[in-house]
Amino acid sequence: MSAVATVSAERTNLDYAFAKTHGMVLLSAEAPWRVGLREGADVLALLELRRILGPGIEVIDLSREAFDEALSQQYAVTSEATRSIASGFDAETSLDALSEEAGATADLLDSQDDAPVIRLINGLISEAITQGASDIHIEPYETGVSVRLRIDGVMRDLLQAPARAKSRLVSRIKVMARLDIAEKRLPQDGRMSLSLGGRSVDVRVSTLPSRHGERVVMRILDKDQGLRSLESLGMPPRILERFRSVLEAPNGIVLVTGPTGSGKTTTLYAALNMLNDRTRNILTVEDPVEYAVDGIGQTQVNPRIGLTFAAGLRAILRQDPNVVMVGEIRDAETAQIAVQASLTGHLVFSTVHTNGAVAAITRLRDMGVEPYLLASTVRLILAQRLVRRLCDACKQTAVLGAHETALFDAIGVDPKAFEPRGCPSCGGSGYVGRIGLYESVVLDDEIRRMIHRTASEQDIAEYAFRDSDPLLASGLKCAAAGVTSLSDVLRSVGNGQTD
Repeated sequence: MSAVATVSAERTNLDYAFAKTHGMVLLSAEAPWRVGLREGADVLALLELRRILGPGIEVIDLSREAFDEALSQQYAVTSEATRSIASGFDAETSLDALSEEAGATADLLDSQDDAPVIRLINGLISEAITQGASDIHIEPYETGVSVRLRIDGVMRDLLQAPARAKSRLVSRIKVMARLDIAEKRLPQDGRMSLSLGGRSVDVRVSTLPSRHGERVVMRILDKDQGLRSLESLGMPPRILERFRSVLEAPNGIVLVTGPTGSGKTTTLYAALNMLNDRTRNILTVEDPVEYAVDGIGQTQVNPRIGLTFAAGLRAILRQDPNVVMVGEIRDAETAQIAVQASLTGHLVFSTVHTNGAVAAITRLRDMGVEPYLLASTVRLILAQRLVRRLCDACKQTAVLGAHETALFDAIGVDPKAFEPRGCPSCGGSGYVGRIGLYESVVLDDEIRRMIHRTASEQDIAEYAFRDSDPLLASGLKCAAAGVTSLSDVLRSVGNGQTD
């Protein structure tokens, strides 16, 4: 058996391929040794490990899920290593690796290729996944390449790579995403499937020509984080109760509104996941399909061949569905088909890009949907935003000005807020993760009558929120409770306008 441990002045570790194959991971960097053992692991390999490391090994049994998580954490490339790879990029590196087709699924941690450009890409993706980033931005400039991560909705600098790395870095990413490396004048979109230890990750790749080369944005779609339960979304109890009750209806339209990046897709997937009990035929039309879900038929639109949202929705209605999800209502045709689908006994989910729940009514009306059809089909509209959660270890009381105090006074809440400071626990940002802000409008008889007589948004909002909080009020209450900062609420929701 080959050597299984590597020793350096900094740490001792197992070879990754050995650890993954034989189901064991080193949980301590020095003696006394603690070894995590996966269910069904090779006992003979453990004897070999004992021979290499010596006696006194403490063995800890791990489930397959716990082992995969420990393996990912142990071998993920750190930001320091990533910066080292970037600064040491060699212009004379062989280009042979760029011509090799990437497999359908490649394990980032198992890559032993010495080409710095490949190690750099692996390091970037590993670092992004480890930090919980949603996107990696590779931005070429005249003097170098800037790499930034979007974490909790905010861009953060990761590293600067030399200008000479530009073309090879982009070319390698395009090879991995099966894009045309010779085409540099047109935007391209692709996708690749990767794994980080036992963690499956899809990466959506978008390239865009710019003055100093092609910009690349890689969207990280972590399959382990994709499907969530409704209870885990953080909805207020009353809104969650409303939402769950609407999901029990046999037909109607449920709309989720908000800007890009506000978590609409996550909410819709949580609803579909609750309904996915094998007793219903659930079909979706999406752009793109972000998470593969067993038991749900998912179709991706392709406008180049005429498969639009409207065409896809029309087609899946002939597939005997009970529940239909349309990624977005963008035009009058899609809106009309969604309404007709609801009238013929289907439960329809979709999204609309509006700032508030009540504004979705006006948007559909402007698309040409008749008020009487809106009133009889739409059951619930949910508007949402994502705000960053303050780090409990370092948040501090904020000093409020007259305008901020007036915002709290307007909703009858004690004017109190907190602000980020930054500490090692949160990486200096002052925030850890994100939470949702929600407002919901259930169409009761009075709102239906108001839609029939084409009442204004303001009138409908005054009635709809007479006993529930709009987005701004929900955000202000979270700020007063110290969950998020007032500045983040105003950045996400706006300064007093919710629709």
